[in-house]
Amino acid sequence: MTSIRIYEPALCCNTGVCGPDVDQSLVTFTADLDYLKSRGADIKRINLTNNPSAFAEDTTVRTFMQIAGSEGLPLTSVDGVTVTTGAYPTRENLLHYAGLALESIVPADVQTLAVDEAAPTDCGPSGCC
Repeated sequence: MTSIRIYEPALCCNTGVCGPDVDQSLVTFTADLDYLKSRGADIKRINLTNNPSAFAEDTTVRTFMQIAGSEGLPLTSVDGVTVTTGAYPTRENLLHYAGLALESIVPADVQTLAVDEAAPTDCGPSGCC
């Protein structure tokens, strides 16, 4: 299974979704991680405040930090290969990295309507209604 690791800058808590000024991108990213975990993905976020040793233990991350510093975070790695830096990956990116397909979610009460091409319409001669 693919291993995805997101190395984050120092945040006030594990998710960064705390305090009076919540960053919406962190709320979205936290939801995306939960979604991938629910689909069985091997994905972890590693916060500089809570787990600085993980940054030092990984040679690629340590070298990145020496060159770019924490300003270059977050860093996303897939099986040890850096795939993005400086921004959180989107849900679609994460699904791609994990080898998972985006599920189409359609509420149960939504019906698909068939269009009968031969049926007359009330549209005018220009083709628009």
